[in-house]
Amino acid sequence: MPNSKLKKIFYVWNYKEWGGAQIYFFGLIREIKDKAEIKIILPANSDEQLLRFIEQLDVEYEFLENRSDISSAETLKRKIERHWRKFRSEFEVLRQLGKNDLHNSIIHIEFAPWQSLVAILYLCLRANVFITMHNSLPPVSKWRYLLWKLKFSLITKFDNFYIFPSNEDAKKSLKPLVSLEFYEKTKVTYTNVNPDEIEEALKTEIDSEKLKLKFNIPKDKFLVFCVGQFIDRKGRWTFLEAAKKVFEKDKDIAFVWISNSKPGDEDLNKAKGYGLGENFIFITSDQVGKEHIDLFKLMRLADVFALVSFQEGLPISLLEAMALGIPSISTNVNAIPEAVKHLETGWLIEAGDSKHLAEAINTLKNDKHLREKLSKNGREFVLANFNEKVVAQIALKSYLESFN
Repeated sequence: MPNSKLKKIFYVWNYKEWGGAQIYFFGLIREIKDKAEIKIILPANSDEQLLRFIEQLDVEYEFLENRSDISSAETLKRKIERHWRKFRSEFEVLRQLGKNDLHNSIIHIEFAPWQSLVAILYLCLRANVFITMHNSLPPVSKWRYLLWKLKFSLITKFDNFYIFPSNEDAKKSLKPLVSLEFYEKTKVTYTNVNPDEIEEALKTEIDSEKLKLKFNIPKDKFLVFCVGQFIDRKGRWTFLEAAKKVFEKDKDIAFVWISNSKPGDEDLNKAKGYGLGENFIFITSDQVGKEHIDLFKLMRLADVFALVSFQEGLPISLLEAMALGIPSISTNVNAIPEAVKHLETGWLIEAGDSKHLAEAINTLKNDKHLREKLSKNGREFVLANFNEKVVAQIALKSYLESFN
């Protein structure tokens, strides 16, 4: 592929929480960093594990002193504080990027046009700008929809502004808000897995007994894993309600949740109230290891993976579980059915349905043939359709074409 005019790519986010969006960026960087200079810009005091991942990429990075607050705001005071922090953080992003030579550069930034229009317009005057859209746009009131339509109308007038939806569901939600021309040029760059890392994890010999002892996972039990933030949107109480239903009838089972942050005491106490005792194990990702592959090695203990979100894009943890050959259960929401085909590549339930989640877990526990079918089909489907190397080539081609 010709080098074109591309000199440097900036990958930018201004919030401290991290997850699939950053893993998506890292996949692009691994495949593209020999084609252009790379710089990551992120908030100071970011998670140490995230910083270790960045250091392994061997690319330049720098910090923002101000960060956006993406936590919920229940009071007017909190809403005002959150908007002020957002403004300060975005101003710093613009100021810091402005210190760099942006000629023949790409800025790939975690901003949204409906929230950060002025900042994006400013950047479009100085460089080619890409944003990734991980989730479909939610239903909103008529006046807000009209406001969003106006904002998209303004920003899409710039020929150097691009959106990368990370799934088809997200792209479809754009259609009513943008011109047909913009919609047709919009390329899906799927949430994806690193096939080399997956294969390395599967080939590496693991000591199951040692791992279970390290994380206090009961021996000789059927294990149901979930990987994701321990928040309502991820279906945490549905997961635990189903776990309670299953455990009441079958003690030969345990449940493991891995999150990149530890929940507060109130949430942990509520989790204990489901009566699972030592059969519910909560693990934070910094306990797992310094490298992403350490997570994969731990996940290999799982007999079933269950992520039962109420709202999602295409969750990276689900794709990784499927690529590892773990029979997976998830919900029939947003982009998840693009990967999970019911009873073919995985098992779909409706969001919030703890009864059917419990039934799915019971069925898979007792049906080895079905587990093997979902394991094989799910793994093959993910590796064929959500491959980091393929997605990175689509992104790189778009980066280069943006200078034509």
